[in-house]
Order: sequence, then C-alpha cells, then structure tokens
Amino acid sequence: MKDTIKSWFGFAAFVLALHSGLVAAHGKVNLESDACTRNMAGSMVHLSTYQPQHDPEAEYCTEIPREGETLWVLDLVDQALRDMPIGIKVVRGDGGDLSETVASLYSTSHSSGIIKGEFNLDEGHYTMLVTGEGVPPLYYEYPLRIQMKTYRDMFFIAVPYIITFLLIMLMTDKLLKRRTGN
Repeated sequence: MKDTIKSWFGFAAFVLALHSGLVAAHGKVNLESDACTRNMAGSMVHLSTYQPQHDPEAEYCTEIPREGETLWVLDLVDQALRDMPIGIKVVRGDGGDLSETVASLYSTSHSSGIIKGEFNLDEGHYTMLVTGEGVPPLYYEYPLRIQMKTYRDMFFIAVPYIITFLLIMLMTDKLLKRRTGN
C-alpha cells in the first residue's frame, strides 16, 4: 500500500512540475529560439504583447489571454530594419483578406529599433503583418489568438483535479477494503 501511494504522489509531483513549466509566459529564452522572433534574410524582429490591466508583469507573444486593450512592442533587432520604413497591419483571420484590417501603423522614424502601439481586439483569430519596405522587402507574420482556449490548455487545467480525484478514490478504496477485511 505504501508503495502504491508513493507511486501516485511521485506521478502527481511529476505532472504538476510539467504543468507549471508549460504555463509560464514567454520570457528568459534566448532570442534565436524564442517563438516571438521572426527571421527573414538575416533580419530579425521580436514581438512582445502586454495586458497590464490584467497582469502587470506578464509578457505574451501570440497567445493573448484576454480580449481588450493590449499593448505591443516590436523590436527591430537588426540595424538594417531601423533604417527602412515599416508597415504594420492587424487583420482579422489568417491575413489572406486585407479588407478586414482592424489596426494599422506606418513608421519611418524608429532609430531606437522599437515600434510600440496598442490594439483593442475581441476574442478570435487575427494576424499581425509586418512589412519592411527595403530592397528586397521583408515580410513577417504573427498569428494572434485572443482569449481562446485550446484542448491542451484545458487538459493541463484539469490534470490536478483528475489526479486529486484518483488519489481520493484510491485511498477510499484502500480504507474500505481495510474495514471489511479484504
């Protein structure tokens, strides 16, 4: 019985450790392996999004947890991008239909390498299109998901409850067997 309980607690600790690592917002990752970095022809851009009204310290990329006011920062990592005009559009859907543009910005002065803005988006799928108007032109896409749950998210939310339920069932079963003498 002790071995069974130790096994279950070991499994529960493993799952909880795995769960907490996946939930963390993006941060403290090197730039080349960051999911928010786009690289084209040796030029890199990095997107960060924030919702300080909900969580002042959290930084997101393309999975934005709530609808509403969202601040975004586009870092132009390479110097060449800082010297060319940059166009930014946020469109509803996958970016194929530019007639559904919900926000746009055109920047010619960004010597610091940072372009900032904000948008107020409803729940759903959007795409941020970033175009560097150089020779050749550079084109980056960021799919944005606003307040959308995935099955993976729901699974990791449910795992601690499932494990707790199973442990209670196991202990109840052992206790009932002990009382009946089986």
